[in-house]
Amino acid sequence: METIYRDYSPKGVRFVYLYKALAHPELNGYVNPLTLEERLMHIQEARRTLGSEIPWIADTMTNDLRHAIGDRPNSEYLLDPEGKVLRVRAWSNPSQLRKDLEEFVGPVDNPTEVAELNMKIKPPPDHAPTGVVPRIRKQGFFRTLRTEPRQEKTSEPFYAKLRAEAERKLLSTGEGKLYLTILPDPIHGVYWNNRAPAMDVELTPPEGIGISPTRMKGPDVKEDADADPREFLVDVKLDEAREPLGLKIRYFACTKQWCRPVTQEYLISWNVNRDAGRVVSRRMDFNSDGPRRGRGRGGRPGRGAGPFGPGGFGNPEGMIERLLAMDTDGDDRLMPEELPEPMRRRFDRMDENGDGYVEPSEIETMMQRAASRRGRGAWIQRDADGDGKLSIDEVPARLQERFEQLDANGDGLLDEQELAAMRGRMGGRGGGDRAARMMRSDADGDGKISREEAPPQLSRRFDAIDADADGFLTPDEIRVGR
Repeated sequence: METIYRDYSPKGVRFVYLYKALAHPELNGYVNPLTLEERLMHIQEARRTLGSEIPWIADTMTNDLRHAIGDRPNSEYLLDPEGKVLRVRAWSNPSQLRKDLEEFVGPVDNPTEVAELNMKIKPPPDHAPTGVVPRIRKQGFFRTLRTEPRQEKTSEPFYAKLRAEAERKLLSTGEGKLYLTILPDPIHGVYWNNRAPAMDVELTPPEGIGISPTRMKGPDVKEDADADPREFLVDVKLDEAREPLGLKIRYFACTKQWCRPVTQEYLISWNVNRDAGRVVSRRMDFNSDGPRRGRGRGGRPGRGAGPFGPGGFGNPEGMIERLLAMDTDGDDRLMPEELPEPMRRRFDRMDENGDGYVEPSEIETMMQRAASRRGRGAWIQRDADGDGKLSIDEVPARLQERFEQLDANGDGLLDEQELAAMRGRMGGRGGGDRAARMMRSDADGDGKISREEAPPQLSRRFDAIDADADGFLTPDEIRVGR
């Protein structure tokens, strides 16, 4: 993007980055700011660490612009001088943007290369140790709640930020777990001084709401200082009124220059915060260059847990959790306005009983229909609404940035022909070679592998791979079933 800026800003093209709510809080240690002043501090930090010359604008604290342009984490808009939208991408693609500008503005002589930028990229600021305090392992699926800092009750900045998450069943049944995490904000340069008294957390529930415990202490840490979150799990029983929960935290905010006691308060509502972002690493890692995949159940690397973990797209429970993450009112069912635009257009097909909501049982039915189409390819199993095509919301993150290239007819969906073309390109990177190796077991040369011919690695999963149940495995079935 910086090379395009260098080439086209002299031609009168204006470039602007939009700062909005963080898509992945805790990544590189940063947490969502509470004030516009803190957002502007984040922008200054981005300029310092990235070395970018492109100007920034900050969205409002209610994220009005983000909502107006579609709530995408990395979208791209190209406008003409009158404000007419010329191009829209759900995922920014610099190479395609350069082609667009060549079309609308004209090519440039000697395009800038990345090596010529000489950008002064600086490391994140020094910080206290992380990875010192073990993290809580939450069980089940949690949704982030709206919290209101009581800024009128303190003259200090909120040096530490609260993130409150409710277990799904707490919002649907009124009884379950509340997860609280309090994170030191590196934009203020603070850390936990473990020689000072530990953090004190006090919950003040309204009448009718049961909370246990209501008073908690931070951990006893041997290290002199750290920058890890302070986490707590609370049992909650809600009443019908669901009035906000009061929270007061007392802690010592410390920098290299000073250390002072701070008391700050929040109100926690029982409404889902769609602007809160999704924590992907659960590590306050100040040197990460992107979302990391964690460890799944049993410590297996690279697959994670929850809706994007093992089977997140491949089993009903995972898909239910993924879609219900969009449920803003916590009633465990989805209205059209809670779904992204591509899924809204097909809402009637998803809403089988016609009651105006998509419920978990209907999501499970959709997944069963998708599973029955296994022979049409592994990718089509991600088809949440059962229309035989994939929207950008139904493909994995690694394909979202290439979605526009894969969508040959430009209709905003990937159909079977486009998916087949993609699989053909992917075959040269492993799938096709494996199928060719397996076909060496074809003793009678009929181009298929029978159960008797199948080597052990295929015979163990023969029925699962045999999509049309004809008793033979074709090269395509082996590629898809790998």
